Amino acid sequence: MNDAVNGVTKDAQVRGSALVLRSVLGYKAASSAASGDPQAFEAATKFLVGNMLRSITKKLEIELLYGQSGYGRVDGAVSASTSVPIRAEEWAPGIWAGSEGMPIAVYDAPGGTEVAGAGEASGITVAAVDFENKTLTLSSAVTLSDGDYIFHKGAEGNEFAGIHKILTNTGTLFNIDASSYSLWKGNEFTAGSAALSFQKLQDAIAKGVEKGLDSDVKVIVNPKTWADLLNDQAALRSYDQSYKSEVAENGSRMIKFHGQNGVIEIIPSIYCKEGFAYILDMDCLLRVGSSEVTFRRPGRGDEFFRELENHAGYELRAYTDQALFCSAPGRSVLIKDIVN
Repeated sequence: MNDAVNGVTKDAQVRGSALVLRSVLGYKAASSAASGDPQAFEAATKFLVGNMLRSITKKLEIELLYGQSGYGRVDGAVSASTSVPIRAEEWAPGIWAGSEGMPIAVYDAPGGTEVAGAGEASGITVAAVDFENKTLTLSSAVTLSDGDYIFHKGAEGNEFAGIHKILTNTGTLFNIDASSYSLWKGNEFTAGSAALSFQKLQDAIAKGVEKGLDSDVKVIVNPKTWADLLNDQAALRSYDQSYKSEVAENGSRMIKFHGQNGVIEIIPSIYCKEGFAYILDMDCLLRVGSSEVTFRRPGRGDEFFRELENHAGYELRAYTDQALFCSAPGRSVLIKDIVN
């Protein structure tokens, strides 16, 4: 017999990242609470609370995909201008929808150096968004280099690692070195600067199968990629005896088919950047941390209401502490170079 080869286990270390959203409520809106009418107080605050919940869950959704990777990259050099184009492959409409007034900071790379005049202390915000031309208008003129990374102010260095970061990691992540263990390194597949097709999707999944993928997967794609795949599916469709000429139905909300690994479920997301798609073994992904999204103070249990010192009103906060962990990055695949 050959000598026994020791199995290897490593101590993965994952730290949750705190995310806090603060809003203010004036005395006038809150005065209904003093009247003893809970329904009146609910009517006065439900819009604010509902909007806070949507905002913090949107931020969390973006971070789950692109934590530590940035919201987008600058397309070409910008010289003393307020107009900043974003690379097409880095554009996700959901990230920028409703972002007017959002403070940003620009870095030369994730974990790199702040760009002069556009860093954390610059006070620059998004003034307008041109979805057709994938261009941001900023509150002040900036000078940027091609490929600079745009982050939400305060996010760089404080976010947990998102799916994109996990699948592109080649060094140490969660205290384990991907250069030493091949199963800790995610897979990358190029669409060849062309549209994503079912054949390419199958070829990409094969890279995960090579490292042990043998379960159902979910594929997160941009809505434009979804449209291309839906057209591809319609072209490949064959009609059997169930087809009736009287009624023609087409279109789908979700595409699901079977592949070498099992069921493949394709899901469009407005937060997914146009040039990328993500084949995910969901059994390997989990969220860890100390708190789901809550409006109560950790360890106290009471609401996050705090009277403002210099304003006639209160501050309300939403809070979460969590991170994304992947126990087997080698079973998932990043598809890049998609041109819809």
